Amino acid sequence: MYIYGVLNSDKELFFGPHGVTACEEVYTVSYKNISVVVSDSETLDYTHMRKDRLAMLLVRHQKAIETIMGLGHTIIPMRLGTFAKDEAEIKHILASGHSIIKDVFDKISNKIEIDVAATWSDFTSVLKETGDEKEIRELKERLLANPKQVSIDDQMKVGFMVKKALDEKRDRLAEEIQNVLKKIAREARAHELMDDKMVMNSAFLIDKSDQTLFYKKVEELNMAFAERLNFRCVGPLPPYSFYTLEIKKMQLDEIDWAKKKLGVNDAISKDGIKKAYQRSAVSSHPDRNPGIPGSEMKFDEVNKAYKILVDYCEACEQMGQGDGKNAVLVKVRE
Repeated sequence: MYIYGVLNSDKELFFGPHGVTACEEVYTVSYKNISVVVSDSETLDYTHMRKDRLAMLLVRHQKAIETIMGLGHTIIPMRLGTFAKDEAEIKHILASGHSIIKDVFDKISNKIEIDVAATWSDFTSVLKETGDEKEIRELKERLLANPKQVSIDDQMKVGFMVKKALDEKRDRLAEEIQNVLKKIAREARAHELMDDKMVMNSAFLIDKSDQTLFYKKVEELNMAFAERLNFRCVGPLPPYSFYTLEIKKMQLDEIDWAKKKLGVNDAISKDGIKKAYQRSAVSSHPDRNPGIPGSEMKFDEVNKAYKILVDYCEACEQMGQGDGKNAVLVKVRE
């Protein structure tokens, strides 16, 4: 059963053939007062998949979520490639994460995400303008005075100066734009810039009632920067950038390996794990073991073991049981 997200409803709902792998029926499975949106899909290994195939499945995943949102439902998105083996495991997941899921619904009630990107209208002109700034121009003039003496390092220095000046210019504009839009938004999250032509790429979580006002502010910015920047809005969207659920199924063999790696017994706690990690990290750190083959790998394994056991403890706390059998951790990736 492929999982798309969670609804704040216990109703039995059917959303039609919008499945991620073969347009299969999308429907809900409920537990108490929440339900998970699923489809009976073929199990795929999303960790070893061609990028084009992965991109296509991501589009289908998001389209299904946005279709459900478009029907008036508030949905917490689930991470791409999340499966459960059957309805019993679905309910086990919802039971484990019920408290954290309800907390997220309180935070996103009547809210939407809108993504805003700004790009240079004429990047070539901006690049030329940046290269003509006083300090950079003077350096280029000094170098051109003796062109035969210009080294590769000199050329690289000019390139670095242009990039630094361009980055500073971009950062100033991005901050100015974000400061305007943050006054309306509840939260804001900056995304990675896709290329040098992009000035800003941010997500904003806003109240549904402020959607018209938000678009108006973006349009005002578009007019104010008409000759320099182009703006693009995408939304309304589910809160992908702020609250996406992630499920980790605890593997007993991994837990046993992590316990042995850190030297802890069965009765573990977060405090005990932290102390064991600190002891192991100090003794295995590459700086303490210079020239010893495999020291970096050993240190990486200590860090991996620590993360596994911390997740294991959190899963046990969510479930309210100490032995962690069939432990599932429901996390919010913010």
